[in-house]
Amino acid sequence: MNKKFYILLIIIGVFINVDFVRAGNPDRQGEAGASELLMNPWARSAGLHSIGTSFVTGLESMRINIAGLSRMKKGEVSYSNARLFEGSGMGMNALGFGIRLKESSVIGFTFTSLDFGDIPVTTVNLPEGTGGFLSPSFYNIALGYSYSYKNKISVGILFRGISEAIQDVSSFGFGIDAGVQYVSGEKDNFKLGISLSNIGSPMKFGGEGLSFQGQNQEPAGGTTYNLTYNARASEFELPSMLNLGVSYDYYFNDNLFLRGAANFTSNAFSRDQVGAGIEFSVYKKLILRGAYKYDIGSNSDVVKNVYTGLSAGMTVETPIKKGSNNIIGIDYAYRTTNPFKGTHNLGIRFGF
Repeated sequence: MNKKFYILLIIIGVFINVDFVRAGNPDRQGEAGASELLMNPWARSAGLHSIGTSFVTGLESMRINIAGLSRMKKGEVSYSNARLFEGSGMGMNALGFGIRLKESSVIGFTFTSLDFGDIPVTTVNLPEGTGGFLSPSFYNIALGYSYSYKNKISVGILFRGISEAIQDVSSFGFGIDAGVQYVSGEKDNFKLGISLSNIGSPMKFGGEGLSFQGQNQEPAGGTTYNLTYNARASEFELPSMLNLGVSYDYYFNDNLFLRGAANFTSNAFSRDQVGAGIEFSVYKKLILRGAYKYDIGSNSDVVKNVYTGLSAGMTVETPIKKGSNNIIGIDYAYRTTNPFKGTHNLGIRFGF
């Protein structure tokens, strides 16, 4: 066993120990906030139910495992849209840019926003609506850095700012992701990855929207008057989780290969999950993928996570012009959901 593998084992041990300290159980389900951090707007990784911890590359790694960012080419620009929970009217948009700084290091930036659709304003006197609409603003900005050592071990760290606001109430927090990937084999067939996500400060809502008018509690001299009271909101944690994944690539020839992948997710505020999937690549121009994810310990009497069951997707990728290393890729994914009618992801990428 070489030195690089010992280093990898030490890093994995640190990650697992940190997660055990923070690990929760199903009884804590629903206690965390900022659930948008668990939503994946990127189509390539969504087609595999986000189980690509060991092999994800490029800007999508800033959602799955930041260590994969250093495995991109010179640079990448990506945009993706997700139609969340078909029938709900919700959507998610993500825009990202990554650039190689040196031979072994890459920096990336992503902006992700959640669209709640049109939410009509109703009151007690106007239950059918006032004619106005609410417009919540939920977004996060991430800055990530990844370094690759001799193309075998890559590590990365990401800093994320999270903002949630609706009318006169808002909240802001910070989160950190970290990850590592290990590659081995004659053609880098075997891959191992581990990532720790959404570790950060508690968040708390505040603002004028939490204040209200009420009479003074102890009238002086029998005089009553109104005071402004400020309600204090409770803090909530970020939905931290640990992912551990492995994959193996079987090459039929230089242009065809089949990838098998498996992943375990330890959620601090919900049930743990396991997932497995396959990816088939033809000349690296057409890639088909599918996966299945399962909640550990779930049964018919207990509510499951929304994303369980099947997912599928495909990628079409081609050079911008003949003989060029610059590529354009179009990605699509579909994930079954319970309830609603599934989630659709569609994205476009430019690699250079």
